[in-house]
Amino acid sequence: MHDLINVILLGIIEGITEFLPVSSTGHLLIAEKFGLGMRSDLFNVGIQAGAILAITLVYWKRIWQLLTQWQDAANRSYLFKLIAAFLITCVLGVVVTHYGFKLPETVTPIAWALLIGGFWILGAEAMAARQVDCKDVTWRVAILVGIAQIVAGVFPGTSRSGATIFTAMLSGTSNRAAATEFSFLVGIPTMYAATGYELLKVLKHGDAAHEDWAALIVGFVVSLIVAFVAVKWLLGYIRTHRFTWFAVYRIALGAALLLLIPSGS
Repeated sequence: MHDLINVILLGIIEGITEFLPVSSTGHLLIAEKFGLGMRSDLFNVGIQAGAILAITLVYWKRIWQLLTQWQDAANRSYLFKLIAAFLITCVLGVVVTHYGFKLPETVTPIAWALLIGGFWILGAEAMAARQVDCKDVTWRVAILVGIAQIVAGVFPGTSRSGATIFTAMLSGTSNRAAATEFSFLVGIPTMYAATGYELLKVLKHGDAAHEDWAALIVGFVVSLIVAFVAVKWLLGYIRTHRFTWFAVYRIALGAALLLLIPSGS
């Protein structure tokens, strides 16, 4: 029973944090290190897949529109920009993986990423507020969002959604809702590809044979449900609010971790 509660809590944490600009990787690692127990790579991949499925369900009408209404020039342009951002991430991801460039997933660098990312959000919001409201996604935005995704992957604790939303806002798509939509839509193929890659690695090494499949299924379902609710809430919230409170939360959590944890942990 105790382990089941831990699994449910991890599913809730993944579902809430995957698409909020606070870093799901950072929160899962912190939770696992401070009480909920370390989990297998397959478990972490599995509950992330639940969150990805949730965002796909939230945006299924928009995805269907982009894939079927080719006669509309605006739809074609938007889809090509999504594809371009995804391909840029893939190419850079291959390079980063080949050279093994990634910070260790320990608490100290994640704490710094949370702290710095919080100030980045505050600064980005202030700069975006001075821009003319713009919902258009330009090629410049698409290219920079593609780069931002890989930067977030290299620096655990950065937050993929946070990096891409504010990169979009500062590079031309100043409208908060439009920037968030592009970030989430480009994140769908990116995260499916990353999850599939991690899953293949796990299966290749034979780790699946020792997996607690009941726990994985529970975590997947919990993550799916919670992520669906979290994204729906966020899309409504950002219509009338800035991301300021997420920045404050990141700064407070990052500072607390740096003060409480041993150096190098």
